[in-house]
Amino acid sequence: MFKHFYGMSTNPFEKGIKEKDAYQSKDLKEMISRLEYLNENRGIGLFTAAPGSGKTFALRCFAKKVNPNLTKVIYLCFTTVTTTEFYRQFCIALGIEPSSRKSDMFRNIKDYMQSMSMDKRLHYILVWDEAQYLNNDILKDLKLLMNFSMDSKDCFSLVLIGQPMLNNILEKQIHEALKQRIIINYNFEGISEDESIEYIHTRLSLAGASIEIFDKNAVLAAFRSCMGSVRRLNMILYKSLIIGAQHEKTIIDTDIIMAAANEISLL
Repeated sequence: MFKHFYGMSTNPFEKGIKEKDAYQSKDLKEMISRLEYLNENRGIGLFTAAPGSGKTFALRCFAKKVNPNLTKVIYLCFTTVTTTEFYRQFCIALGIEPSSRKSDMFRNIKDYMQSMSMDKRLHYILVWDEAQYLNNDILKDLKLLMNFSMDSKDCFSLVLIGQPMLNNILEKQIHEALKQRIIINYNFEGISEDESIEYIHTRLSLAGASIEIFDKNAVLAAFRSCMGSVRRLNMILYKSLIIGAQHEKTIIDTDIIMAAANEISLL
């Protein structure tokens, strides 16, 4: 309904935007540049952000850029599981037949990674999202999994992605050995006011719509309501287009933005 009313070819604030059309925010560029460094140097990377900040999308953009013959990105989000189930899911993701014993799976994963690195010259980057939910035993084992040739080399890279509380978890003494192996880290700042304006205009243009649909005060109101979250900003803007079209408003004003933000808060 709103697409026809506002002359849009697509929903400009939909979730599944193509990586090539990504808005180049500071957070996105910072994460991609660090992942590129990790791809070249190997080790552990840590990225933290509030929900909806775009960290997983930034990972997707990076994965699209790498040479699949040299680098393989494996994304996993099985975090609220037992240690044994963790290894099972790890093996399945790598194409290894899971075993009933944790020790066997541990050894098989290490052997597989060493073979891929040394024989195939293939660099695996294993990404664990929502890593703040991994239990202490799993976090300890992740460090052990990366010990190769008397700790002289890394046969794969590990990326931990999570909410800010992950930083506090890794500060604990029990995780000191894992923390010391982190060679890159980045804490997302969230989308800024200037970026929000550029982002909205860019997305409207991609959808073939006029950037004048939202007046200046409405854009600022949307930014102030999103709390730095790109996901929340998209939801507010999407809902405001629906409300605007329902009331046949050719221009989205602050009142419509606030109504949309209130509806989002009730979800």
